[in-house]
Amino acid sequence: MEHLNNLIKILLVIEYNGRRYFGFQWQTGQPTIQAELEKAIKKLTGEDRRVVAACRTDAGVHALGQVVSFRTASELPPARFVSGLNYYLPDDIAVKGATRIPHAFNVMKQAVRREYIYKILNRHSRPALFNNFYYYIRARLDTASMDRAAGLLVGEHDFASFVTEWTRSESTVRQIYEAKVERNGEEVTIFVAANSFLTHQVRNMTGTLIRVGTGKMTVDEFKDILVSKKLSLAGPTVPAHGLYLMKVIYPDNVEFKYENLCT
Repeated sequence: MEHLNNLIKILLVIEYNGRRYFGFQWQTGQPTIQAELEKAIKKLTGEDRRVVAACRTDAGVHALGQVVSFRTASELPPARFVSGLNYYLPDDIAVKGATRIPHAFNVMKQAVRREYIYKILNRHSRPALFNNFYYYIRARLDTASMDRAAGLLVGEHDFASFVTEWTRSESTVRQIYEAKVERNGEEVTIFVAANSFLTHQVRNMTGTLIRVGTGKMTVDEFKDILVSKKLSLAGPTVPAHGLYLMKVIYPDNVEFKYENLCT
């Protein structure tokens, strides 16, 4: 077994188009983001290394600011990991920045905030472009009502109603820091930031907010779903292709700054 003193730990900020992948996490016989990263590391360094992610995005979900880490015996500087891995990675995955981190740093457990957006194309005519990056809704959405409902999500709540099923022993309580809905012409964006999220939570919240926006549910009924804490009450679960992991934030005392890695 290799000794940690002979290795360094590298953190990467990556982006990807999740359309053709079965999520981030490695799966037997299926294309995943993790598998592509590990293949690229093997080609660059000659090492078989396991990659750990801050967020395990689902099949079809995109990312502009995923954070991952891995250990290596390579002495390449961080900048060479960026250029070298991008050379070997497929065109729909890219490394935006890299830095060395302490071995004790855990990109998943030490993240304090995760930010997602869900993008909706809201117009009368169906789109011919960007079908894999927006969820198309024909009916005009009342984004003001959606935004009021989204505001109810802010704070610490038991979000069991926004989970389809939950067999784990851990709590379904999460802390949402921000939640808002904005319109820019034909584009409607739902933004949500939390300490962490339950499985399909953002997509189930979005599906419920869309029901508010189309007049199928009132803001008060949305609140009732939140406070009921009953599994599968929210939804429907919207498609993955409109969801983006935007950013993962760490405590102020960490040795790197996300923005500096992506310039």
